[in-house]
Amino acid sequence: VQLQASGGGLVQAGGSLRLSCAYSKGTVRQYTTGWFRQAPGKEREFVAAAGWSGNTDSADSMRGRFTISRDTAKNTVYLQMNGVKSEDTAVYYCAATRKIWGARARPDLYGYWGQGTLVTVSS
Repeated sequence: VQLQASGGGLVQAGGSLRLSCAYSKGTVRQYTTGWFRQAPGKEREFVAAAGWSGNTDSADSMRGRFTISRDTAKNTVYLQMNGVKSEDTAVYYCAATRKIWGARARPDLYGYWGQGTLVTVSS
């Protein structure tokens, strides 16, 4: 499977941004798709995930601001980011795994990664 992340950019604090993760050579129905982010000098952090059956989850600290969704017709998973804060500045990666849903927040269990898209929040 190949993943293409896009949609990053510069956004003002309090604004919104939508990231996309497009699948090729594979479908969103076959994998759990996760969004992770990594800020300079920090560990890669779980943001949200969408399972192959359509279930979704997001990290506690982002729930209510970030929403993951998918479009099976477009074979794409989205991350809607609302009310962004300066601490949301990071490179955002999408990834795919066939591991069980319970492992969705573990980046080490994802075998396929997109190239990352940079989100910069200005205050």
